[in-house]
Amino acid sequence: MRITHHYNQKQRREKNGPRAAAVKYEDGETPTVTAQGTGEVAQNIISLAEENGIHMQKDASLAASLLDMDLGESVPPQLYSVIAEVLLLIEEMEEEL
Repeated sequence: MRITHHYNQKQRREKNGPRAAAVKYEDGETPTVTAQGTGEVAQNIISLAEENGIHMQKDASLAASLLDMDLGESVPPQLYSVIAEVLLLIEEMEEEL
């Protein structure tokens, strides 16, 4: 007997817990994936970001792309525009503080 489960994205997120990825960017360098994980690891990444005052942006499709990458890997040019939008939002948030 074969049992299969079909999940939509919302059910999958609820079952697997949060997903998170951290990207480091410095002027003149390419953005790099510095941390990533799901479940408890993701919660630790989120907690560390909150404790250190690091702004976060929720973007499920970007997170999925970053989770498919290896740690230390440079973000591919196809994601530059999305990363740029996130960086602009974070800059605006910092200016409001």
